[in-house]
Amino acid sequence: MKTRKQDYGEKNIVGKNIETLRKSKNIQQNEFSAQLQSMGLDIDPSSYSKLEGQVRGASDIEIYHIAKALDVTVDSLFS
Repeated sequence: MKTRKQDYGEKNIVGKNIETLRKSKNIQQNEFSAQLQSMGLDIDPSSYSKLEGQVRGASDIEIYHIAKALDVTVDSLFS
């Protein structure tokens, strides 16, 4: 997996945890955003990348779908 090129932003508090969980499951960003789209979440790879990088906020519905796709609780995204 690639290493992050830019520092994390401050627009959300879940992005870094989401990235760590996704990478622990050996899932590429593009693959994961496609999985989210197949679940009905309207998110493109660029927008998802910004969410992980904490340079944009994350909506409750995005957090819900991401937790479901990663097979974790919503609470675990915040810890």
